Amino acid sequence: MPTTVMNARMYAVTPAVEAAWQALLEQIAADARVRLRYVPYPAPQPLEVLWCRTDLGCAFMCGYPIAFGLAPVVPIAAPILRDGWVPGRPAYRTDLIVRRDSPYRTLEDTFGGRAGWTLEHSHSGFNAFRHHLLAYRTKARPTLYGEVVGNLVTARNVLDSVVAGRIDIGPLDAYWHRLIARHAPELTAGIRVIASTAPVPMPALVAGAMLPADAVARLKAAFVAAASRPWFAALAEPLLLEGFAAVTREDYAVTLEWDAEAKAAGYPFPA
Repeated sequence: MPTTVMNARMYAVTPAVEAAWQALLEQIAADARVRLRYVPYPAPQPLEVLWCRTDLGCAFMCGYPIAFGLAPVVPIAAPILRDGWVPGRPAYRTDLIVRRDSPYRTLEDTFGGRAGWTLEHSHSGFNAFRHHLLAYRTKARPTLYGEVVGNLVTARNVLDSVVAGRIDIGPLDAYWHRLIARHAPELTAGIRVIASTAPVPMPALVAGAMLPADAVARLKAAFVAAASRPWFAALAEPLLLEGFAAVTREDYAVTLEWDAEAKAAGYPFPA
């Protein structure tokens, strides 16, 4: 089998964290006997291009585009977080952040201000935020914010935009938030979480459709077994990981349900 590429871009929040992901993925690939080569893919290069690579062997992908089929991929496994929001399961949520020195104390306090979101195919940066806001809309108040800034692309841009005052509130993948707070706390010192969404399954590590089924099966087994391997604890500690669980496309159906609820309510964008 030819060598395929792997990448941890979604959660490579600092160079040191990316190095930890690379080392962990290389160990798993070795255990699975799958030839994978780590290829950096820094922002702002579009993730959808990475996901569509014909030589994709293993990379993180958000569950929402997995569910609606943005790219021809096969889900392999998803991280189980240490002290996660659903203990023992691969789950995460979205944190809605504001400036630490802002006057806002509740989500409702931000209404009428300026909100932001990342990309339409992002669950944490768009779909989860939109779904969370549904409960606050009424016929008399179908629009909650005075201005919305879209296409901020990355969680880092949302964070920086809140800190700089370009937006009043924005959504952050809560696992990304945990990692950046752990490894670059100076970046999160100026923000606080004002609300969080309900949890859904974590983004998955996926393979391109061209990866042979037996290689995918070996990778699944290696990810699930990783927590029992002697090398795991040291590599998992900076990544805040407990282990991995095998996942399928069907596990992410809830993201499509949230999308359908918003569209049925006439709310295609957070607004």
